Amino acid sequence: MRPITEIGAAVAGTGFIGVVHVEALRRLGVQVRGVVGSSAERAAERARDLGLSAYESFEAMLADPRVEVVHIATPNHLHHEQAKSALAARKHVVCEKPLAISSNQSADLLRLAELSGLVHAVNYNLRFYPVLQHLHGLVGEGGLGEVRLVSGHYLQDWLLHEDDWSWRLDPRLGGGLRAVADIGSHWMDMTSFLTGRRIEAVMADLATFIKSRRGHEMTTEDAATILLRYEGGVRGAMTTSQVSPGRKNSLGFQIDGADSAASWNSERPDELWLGHRGRPSEVLLRDAAIMNEEGRRATWLPGGHAEGFGETFKALYAAVYRAVAEGAPGPGYPTFADGHDQMLVLDAVARSAHEQRWVEVAR
Repeated sequence: MRPITEIGAAVAGTGFIGVVHVEALRRLGVQVRGVVGSSAERAAERARDLGLSAYESFEAMLADPRVEVVHIATPNHLHHEQAKSALAARKHVVCEKPLAISSNQSADLLRLAELSGLVHAVNYNLRFYPVLQHLHGLVGEGGLGEVRLVSGHYLQDWLLHEDDWSWRLDPRLGGGLRAVADIGSHWMDMTSFLTGRRIEAVMADLATFIKSRRGHEMTTEDAATILLRYEGGVRGAMTTSQVSPGRKNSLGFQIDGADSAASWNSERPDELWLGHRGRPSEVLLRDAAIMNEEGRRATWLPGGHAEGFGETFKALYAAVYRAVAEGAPGPGYPTFADGHDQMLVLDAVARSAHEQRWVEVAR
């Protein structure tokens, strides 16, 4: 297997998440060749801050033979065309979520990616908190007993006020769903991953509390409450919101099994609560010495040295770049198949809210 340090990458997108991609890649030792932004001027400014080169265009980046992997961290409406172009240029692709703005687009990308034989990944990085990787293994080996119920939330406040603005508010750029697609999809992907069960049906209630922002009529949701049915009869309930005061980035869930339960919150990422009946409940603190193999693989620092959001990107990319180094798609990371599956769930959410009824996920 080639050393990861020999692999060249480039990042499309110079906003907050694009910079996180760059920093995580550098910490792994990947050679970041440059970035491309929404304009040559913006890319040049951000590239100077990062000590990198700026490409004049996405096409110029694809033409660079030193770039083997393209990271797409651009607005949602660009994902389909950019990922398609990168695959056609024989580049491995890591794409931000959602994979596209329609399931037709995501199905097209999945087909092209699988035909290409290239590595393809979707940036569901939140799976990669070490205690969650440990929990995935624990659930898989029956450590909670038969899973019955999943509940939780993903809450933020960054769009609380009428004058708050982002490209995500424009459905032409972000897609028809906003809070559910942007953050709710992370929660649904994570719980599907942890339980090993896909979502089969949804009952969704979407709410737009702020009807107008900066003179624009709002058609996407500020918040949503969704009932979920997973494979095997597991039931779920999620609340997601971008207008919850004081909640900056609070993702929380509880998984109830027949024997034990597990609960976690992103604001205390090194702690996993394990609930029992008939004996004391416990809190597992992230420590490679006491976690299973899945948890240890995602851990970078000794116990007691807090790991956070940035490390999840590093752990995800370590798995992706192992596959790149080996020259073919491999296990251990979310692929375009996972991204397409979430697009099908989002389709069902939108239809359910419109028709006010349970809707099965089409597969």
